[in-house]
Amino acid sequence: GVAMLLQRFDHPLADPKFAFFIFALIPVQTLFAHNWLTLPQYVFRAMGEVGRDYMEFFVNLNPILIFVLTPTVAALTRKRNVYHMMIAGTFIMASPTFLLAIKPSIALLLVFLVVMSVGEAMWQPRFLQYAAEIAPEGRTGAYMGVAQFPWFLTKMLVPLYSGLALQKYVPAEGTQSPQAMWLLFAVVAMVSPILLVLAKAWVGRDFKTKA
Repeated sequence: GVAMLLQRFDHPLADPKFAFFIFALIPVQTLFAHNWLTLPQYVFRAMGEVGRDYMEFFVNLNPILIFVLTPTVAALTRKRNVYHMMIAGTFIMASPTFLLAIKPSIALLLVFLVVMSVGEAMWQPRFLQYAAEIAPEGRTGAYMGVAQFPWFLTKMLVPLYSGLALQKYVPAEGTQSPQAMWLLFAVVAMVSPILLVLAKAWVGRDFKTKA
């Protein structure tokens, strides 16, 4: 089968710990895709006139914050265990999505974007560090390349249901219930830190260096 083929060609995905780790991050990575697929329509449809006037600001806030936060967070957490940072970062990134399940609110949206960006800045650099760290000697490039594959899958999967979710929960006309949509997205994103916690004894022990 596929597993035997991967092993035959010594593919990075033949390493069960590596494969589990990178695919466990798909749920939280869906929030990246929602930022540019779902958020603009949500802001435009559910936030009224303010949302329409400032939609570009909300959509572009995350990239701006990441530009500022990533080196700052890296410097402040350089002595932290990498796997612990992965757990904390994915949890902090996923958890503010529940705020959007309360009600459409400019204040809650801003808190969501800021806290989510802090979480992303905590775990995203460690993700690539892990790929380099677990790779056998001379195969770092292959492992880091394959580590990007789940993000490719995420970009393919999220559009398949984000449009349907918007149509059902935040239609352009008719009754809206965006809280239910964001609750669904929050539960999906929270799967990643839960999986990382459950696999800590198995995967986490391979993290020998600091962040």
